[in-house]
Amino acid sequence: MTETYTDLDQLAVNTIRMLSIDGVQKANSGHPGLPLGAAPMAYVLWSRFLRFNPAEPRWPNRDRFILSAGHGSMLLYSLLHLAGYGVSLDDLKQFRQWGSNTPGHPELGMTPGVEVSTGPLGQGFGNGVGMAMAEAFLAAAYSRGGDTPIDHYTYAIVSDGDLMEGVAAEAASLAGHLKLGKLIYLYDDNLISLDGPTNLAFTEDVLKRFDAYGWQTLRVHDGNDLIEIDAAIREAQADTERPSLIAVRTIIGFGSPKAGTSKVHGEPLGAEGVRKTKEYYGWDPDKQFVVPPEALAPLRQAGERGAKLQAEWQQRFDAYAEANPAEGQQLTLAFAGKLPDGWQSALPSFPAGTELATREAAGSALEALRGVVPWLFGGSADLAGSTKTPMVTSGSFQPGSYESNVVWFGVREHGMGAALNGMDAHGGVRAYGGTFLTFCDYMRGAIRVAALSHQPITYVFTHDSIGLGEDGPTHQPIEHFAALRAIPNTTVIRPADANEASFAWRAALENTRGPTALILSRQKLPTFDRATTGAAEGTLRGAYVLIDAEGGAPELILLATGSEVALAVEAHAELKKQGVAARVVSFPSWELFAAQSQEYRESVLPPAVAARLSIEAGVGQGWHRWVGERGDVMSVETFGASAPYKEIYKHYGLTVGDVVARGLKLLGRSAPAGGGDKVPGHASGSEGHS
Repeated sequence: MTETYTDLDQLAVNTIRMLSIDGVQKANSGHPGLPLGAAPMAYVLWSRFLRFNPAEPRWPNRDRFILSAGHGSMLLYSLLHLAGYGVSLDDLKQFRQWGSNTPGHPELGMTPGVEVSTGPLGQGFGNGVGMAMAEAFLAAAYSRGGDTPIDHYTYAIVSDGDLMEGVAAEAASLAGHLKLGKLIYLYDDNLISLDGPTNLAFTEDVLKRFDAYGWQTLRVHDGNDLIEIDAAIREAQADTERPSLIAVRTIIGFGSPKAGTSKVHGEPLGAEGVRKTKEYYGWDPDKQFVVPPEALAPLRQAGERGAKLQAEWQQRFDAYAEANPAEGQQLTLAFAGKLPDGWQSALPSFPAGTELATREAAGSALEALRGVVPWLFGGSADLAGSTKTPMVTSGSFQPGSYESNVVWFGVREHGMGAALNGMDAHGGVRAYGGTFLTFCDYMRGAIRVAALSHQPITYVFTHDSIGLGEDGPTHQPIEHFAALRAIPNTTVIRPADANEASFAWRAALENTRGPTALILSRQKLPTFDRATTGAAEGTLRGAYVLIDAEGGAPELILLATGSEVALAVEAHAELKKQGVAARVVSFPSWELFAAQSQEYRESVLPPAVAARLSIEAGVGQGWHRWVGERGDVMSVETFGASAPYKEIYKHYGLTVGDVVARGLKLLGRSAPAGGGDKVPGHASGSEGHS
């Protein structure tokens, strides 16, 4: 059936255009070109296809829409206003201003109806893939007797810039493999980027590339033809086996004096440019932020249809939950961002005396959690055998078996990071992903957006230091602890033994304020005897007294993380022999510790004890916050080396003897000869190379 469009539809399209250029002009900042060119495709999608309810922006079974080309944010804000979301004309007038809910690029949690934070190009593309994965998983895992409570589309508008970014290539390849047929992207194919024509750097046949990825590819020859756009979206929906990319040929800045040029990409039109553009569209050039009352009808009616669809869905879901109470409760909890009562009791504990890499202990914790939180959804970037994310070796999220909560992301760290953001934003799943710590650099852009958006994603980063040994400096993280700690809203946890690793997973799932990075060892580490040391539950407070000085206040405090805590424990014993009253503080998380009360922090690090020595096999940046002006920092300030890890620790000055000597120096004493060269880790040698 051919859909019909009238002058009223064209009026609504032009209203979107005029609101967009008015917002950019009033702010004297922004990107008018995309809204002028892409308004028709956005209007067709929102008015005829997208299922949404402005009164309930987080309705679980709504269709998701992403403006991956987030620089064109006034297009989205205008749509939200016309559709009846909580975005007023005054909000549009405050575009890009302090305290407004219409920031320069869309931000999750800032504006009703914005699904993800976009602007860094390619991120929204990857987010949509993650959303479609979450939808497919929930649809398959919770379908009962033909009743599927989660069943919707994921749409996006993407740009040339999105498709140039490598993260989009990674995500597109994964989406094609997974046959995500309910993923539909409209490509604003306007042949212009910020610096000029795209043919300066981008001359590939995009549709052939996506054909090779396994996508359905379609073309709309005239981006102003509402009927042609409509037909293409319907054709995309008809292919349930492939994600779809619809290349829509548009003219950037259509109707403006700068149409078809890069000058309209990222600069306001100027007062005269706005006037001429409005005259082109038959709009009063002397009025701003005009919304003809009749232009509200199409998108408001779409919202009313969505409200009815939501009410019908709620009735079906209530019946589903009555017939399937366990599944209904799980979905209710999952979409509320909550966890089952008592889930913490599933976490394993480990006996003293065992030697276990923290990656292995964390892997066991993850397996236990997957048993009680079935919507824990994620996997590894082709490193599951090493990262233990997960430890299972069969059964994964694949076409025909979407019900599995184990994902093989392939060697696609950045694509994985962006997809995790989309999974979390979709709701109904708790997302995690694993890779080696040194490769977190590949996904840093996605981690930063997750932190900005306060998304509680868990990153499992293993092979955390020079302790991974023979693989050498390309794989040995040095600056990565500091780099992750530098990202606001991000919690970094580097556990010292198996029990701390278990509590680290608990801390990650209890964190709803932002992402958590678990930093885990490759080499085996001793499991401390908790009958004689501080309880591993102290991990939840970020730092705690593991071993204290005997008979009084400490004169020296050793602060360490991860594998270096075992080093501090052995140094404590040597210092005790020399009459030094030392305290060992296990310090897995700066962020968790900083959130504690001043009273607690001072109980762990008494202000009166100025002799403090931190020990960590990475750059020392930031440690002076905790050791103070009179403290000292043991660190690694150069790249690693290829050798057995114990040899590396010796050459880099991270042995028991080195710790003792540095501690005594802080106290103004001389170190004895032959202080010991023990290093942290497994006493009988390194693990295998996995």
